[in-house]
Amino acid sequence: MPTRTIDGHRLHLTHLDKVLYPSVGTTKGEVIDYLEEIAPAMVPHLAQRPVTRKRWPDGVDSESFFERNLPSSTPNWVPRLTVQHKDRSVDYPLIDSTAGLVLMGQLAALELHVPQWTVVDGKPGPATRLVFDLDPGEGMDLSDCARVALAVKEQLDDAGLTSFPVTSGSKGIHVYATLTAKNDIDPSPFARALAKRLEKESPESVTATMAKTDRRGKVFVDWSQNNVAKTTVAPYSLRGRSEPTVAAPREWSEIEATDLRQLRFDEVLERYRSGGDLLSNSLDSLGMYRSKRTRGKTPEPVPAPTADSPPVDSGRELSFVVHEHHATNLHWDFRLERDGVLVSWAVPKGVPRSPSKNRLAVQTEDHPLDYRTFSGTIPKGQYGGGVVDIFDEGTYVPIKWERDEILFELRGRQLQGQYVLIHTKDDQWLMHKIEKDRERPLPHRESGQTSSSATSKPADGKPMPRDLKPMLATLGSDQDLADMPADSWSFEGKWDGIRAIAEISDGKVHLHSRSGRDLTATYPELASIGDTLADHDVVLDGEIVTLDSAGVTSFAALQNRSGLQKPAAITAAAQKYPAEYYVFDVLYLDGTSLLRHGYADRRRVLEELASATGLTVPARLRGDAAEALAESRRRGWEGIVGKKNDSTYLTGRRGKAWIKVKNQRTQEVIVGGWRRGKGSRSDTLGSLLLGIPDTDGLRYVGRVGTGFTEPMLESLTRKLERLSRKTSPFTDTLTTAQRKDANWVTPRLVGEVGFTEWTTANLLRHPTWRGLRTDKNPEDVRRE
Repeated sequence: MPTRTIDGHRLHLTHLDKVLYPSVGTTKGEVIDYLEEIAPAMVPHLAQRPVTRKRWPDGVDSESFFERNLPSSTPNWVPRLTVQHKDRSVDYPLIDSTAGLVLMGQLAALELHVPQWTVVDGKPGPATRLVFDLDPGEGMDLSDCARVALAVKEQLDDAGLTSFPVTSGSKGIHVYATLTAKNDIDPSPFARALAKRLEKESPESVTATMAKTDRRGKVFVDWSQNNVAKTTVAPYSLRGRSEPTVAAPREWSEIEATDLRQLRFDEVLERYRSGGDLLSNSLDSLGMYRSKRTRGKTPEPVPAPTADSPPVDSGRELSFVVHEHHATNLHWDFRLERDGVLVSWAVPKGVPRSPSKNRLAVQTEDHPLDYRTFSGTIPKGQYGGGVVDIFDEGTYVPIKWERDEILFELRGRQLQGQYVLIHTKDDQWLMHKIEKDRERPLPHRESGQTSSSATSKPADGKPMPRDLKPMLATLGSDQDLADMPADSWSFEGKWDGIRAIAEISDGKVHLHSRSGRDLTATYPELASIGDTLADHDVVLDGEIVTLDSAGVTSFAALQNRSGLQKPAAITAAAQKYPAEYYVFDVLYLDGTSLLRHGYADRRRVLEELASATGLTVPARLRGDAAEALAESRRRGWEGIVGKKNDSTYLTGRRGKAWIKVKNQRTQEVIVGGWRRGKGSRSDTLGSLLLGIPDTDGLRYVGRVGTGFTEPMLESLTRKLERLSRKTSPFTDTLTTAQRKDANWVTPRLVGEVGFTEWTTANLLRHPTWRGLRTDKNPEDVRRE
């Protein structure tokens, strides 16, 4: 029975080959893989909300059922909430982790429905958002829903509420709006009034009436899901339709487009990999700020959206600023620099100057760093209209920064000394000035960050992140080299091995691949890294490689280490083909997360760590991009990777701040079939039939019959025989010659080939087998 350890919980996963979406062949395993990868975006929209599940144990063409009560077999680590209904009490799950979400996939709970309220102190709390479910009646379609969605947005804008759209994955659109304590809105009556107003303004195309007989030729604005007893399918949830569509967050510009359609789970994953969660301020901390301002209509700085976090200069002191804001009501805006933005509070009566006076501070949206120097007049009618002046500014030293308490020392012209912000409820905090004789000792560094020194390990700090997925590079070509100037880019060798994240704590090493596969036991000789870094807790990104006699990384040699399970075989292979770990990034060190620091800063920390410990960190290449690529060719390397010096680390995502340029063309492929060999190879395979996924499924790209060693042939043949199936997995129709003598297999094995070029028929020309990529999943494969 397959198992996965996620968030420290061991999950037993069954029937992964079961097809849940017969029309397209999507399996339970693919559903689980989607949930695991999308979890960082999806879980925040489920957390602290009781989850009602709609399950399809035998696939979407079979019977489904709603489930509220937790099954008795649910593990104890799943948090739950007991809700007393009129006729019974129900124990609902609270999905607050990747492991919990994957468990839903194991239960074939394709649709996850949640209310608009969250749990507070173990019981139902207030609503934190509004939702309008726009459902097309007979004769209407998604484009009609889009027009009504834009009308809903206008109404919400007028009410001062920021809205965001989600195509439901079914027939319509959901429009959400965030609520906070300062909105003073009773959700259900407010939503009903808004829906009725739209119905009155457009009676020919909009209805707010529940009766289905009134919906023909109209879009139904369902406001009722704001009732405390109602639920809505969660953002990023799959839907139980014929295809695996998803409740997909969208941009308003997409809603305005003429080609709007529902999105499948693979499309949503691709969007998430490239741009993060459109609904989450954690990936775009200035999203709320931008949504309230229009560049050109306000003198305030309005930075363009970006998937990358702002670079953090760890070498300077952190800043603070207090603005005196003459808006509708005079108040003071208090802002602390943190993680590339200004975390902000509105303080109605001003920052206290004496320990005897406490002040209410209401947290507002994060502001861009450029706001530190802003002063001016915001036009009337714009958000925050009025005169803004700088009251005080300076630097500060953070002493403690936790979810409910922030302690710091201000060093301004007027404000000096230590202060504390204490979270009381919702967006409200209490601000207090600490008496001089009760001030805390300052941290040993005054950069505002826990020390990143490679020579000592602090007693506390952020916990080590587990199971991080590596940042991915975008494939470039020689033509891209001119766009990577040496003054803002650095260049590394591209190593021909297996990408691996290393977690080192208490002298022990844990290695996992890009797909999350545990590699620790496969490469026992790399345990020595734990001894090297015994005095540190650290997370590294690097490549497991094997070197040939010329000292060049050899993927072919590394293949001899792949798939071994018996300790004796692993030990023998390690002696004959020893592995090394080439480190090129550090993501966490001794209590400090470095993910949001620029590449150049992380590299300096890594090189300091290497000089103190002897860690293997290949040197960066000198010169510009063209010179770096030429040097890589001279040394016989696979290519180079260019990295922007200010690029933050985007876990599990492919960004254009990292560009890889190869010296030889390679392509990851999925094996969809094979032909038996002839002559001396009659007992093993002769060639493999290869495919690459596209929007329609697995597309045939050719076959490969060279590059195999004898051990490869025997091992591959055994694997392929176990994956036998009767029908072709390729979506395109193969010619008679292509189908001849084919043995079809379930497309699970991922490999890599070298080739000369793509033909006009989109087939690989002169492919050569390089080996299996056991570190990759089929869904990771794309045309390079």
